[in-house]
Amino acid sequence: MKLVAIVSKPEKPELVLIVPELIQWLQHRGYDIVIDSETARYIPGSADVVERAELASRKPELLIVLGGDGTLLSGARAVAPLSTQILGVNLGSLGFLTEVPIEDLYQMLEAVHSGECEADNRSMLHAMLVRGETVLSEFHALNDAILSKSTIARLVSFEIVINNEFVSSYRGDGLIVSTPTGSTAYSLAAGGPILTPSVDGIVISPICPHALSYRPVVVPDHVEIEIRVRNADDEAYLSIDGQIGIPVHQGDKLVCRKSPYRTHLLRLRKTFFEVLRTKLKWGQK
Repeated sequence: MKLVAIVSKPEKPELVLIVPELIQWLQHRGYDIVIDSETARYIPGSADVVERAELASRKPELLIVLGGDGTLLSGARAVAPLSTQILGVNLGSLGFLTEVPIEDLYQMLEAVHSGECEADNRSMLHAMLVRGETVLSEFHALNDAILSKSTIARLVSFEIVINNEFVSSYRGDGLIVSTPTGSTAYSLAAGGPILTPSVDGIVISPICPHALSYRPVVVPDHVEIEIRVRNADDEAYLSIDGQIGIPVHQGDKLVCRKSPYRTHLLRLRKTFFEVLRTKLKWGQK
């Protein structure tokens, strides 16, 4: 492993101390380093800088994320086509994905350096926004793709089709299509189930449905999910991992399937349920 990329959460004053020390540690061990523009703010003029969206062109073997889950999601999308390992260092609040506390950073880096660190290989979601016969946008999401109304808009109507079979028409505030990793994010807040990361499934969760009979559904991850927007009038949006927002029009389709890419998360030697107990403050035995 020779090239290490660093991405950072903006407006974190503690990074003024953390970033220079981290870069020095890596350089002393012979690593080449590339940083995004956010990280460059904390150590101006001392490293190779590229925009986060261009990181994949440099082919880093390790991506260090200094921030919260949102920063990690952004970084994971940026290097999705690669087999880059991602080390998430938690400078946020909850930190489901960025589970490594800053005080354990160098212990983890020593384990990575010696090849003793374990990785979780997380499935991703391929999402396409289609208008007529044209693919307007496509993304590879680690958490979810969400169709939702704007703040003051009326309810949005959808039709859900799975593998060309009509499932249901639906009215509500929106729909969430999530990976197992994303099942602990917005989908969980909307009443969806928690999937362990190894489950080969996709969760479809309604947001504030108009009818109480609508419930989250788990489907195999080899199916194609098509959500057709029936009334939106520029009042609905597609968001990817809660970060990218695109206006959706009546007649548009969101097509989701399992991505060919995977995210490789380096982790502490904790099980998924240990993380859940810690982050969700479940009772201890």
